[in-house]
Amino acid sequence: MQEEEALIRRAQERDPVALTQLYEENFDRIYRYIVLKIGDRTEAEDMTQQVFLKVLQSISSYKWKGMPFSSWLYRIAHNQIVDYLRKKSRRATVPLDDSFVDGGGNPTHQAERKLQIEEIAIAARKLTKAQQEVISLRFAGELSIAEVSQAMGKSIGAVKALQHSAIAALRRVLAAGVEP
Repeated sequence: MQEEEALIRRAQERDPVALTQLYEENFDRIYRYIVLKIGDRTEAEDMTQQVFLKVLQSISSYKWKGMPFSSWLYRIAHNQIVDYLRKKSRRATVPLDDSFVDGGGNPTHQAERKLQIEEIAIAARKLTKAQQEVISLRFAGELSIAEVSQAMGKSIGAVKALQHSAIAALRRVLAAGVEP
């Protein structure tokens, strides 16, 4: 944590090496989180860049509170997603694409994996927005419970309860069979 705090201080002083390191350490996770939420890889790339532009513009006002820096990034990404979805709310959503399917290996395995991912995506739509958010942050964003707590502005206990109920609900939906 002290290393991250020192890195952030350097970034706040506009140290290009520190800014680059923060970008490189966090870009892929933020991108995966956004693409999972919106389903459009090209748009997700643009939005991820916008997240990091906002970080660059406002890093000087960032206050270290002992929580991982990524929590702040996910909050910015979440707000970008909310704005994007609000603007797009009247248009049809884009289906989950092949970006999550492993590119190599057995074609049968790839088809089965794609089907499983699609089933989970369809089942996840039946969760509450909060449950979807927890699942996205925990598994697509690879955040810890504490980081999700910070990003969502909820207590650790609330995040654990949401995650538990989301997984239980997903199991129920998947056991019953999903319909598109």
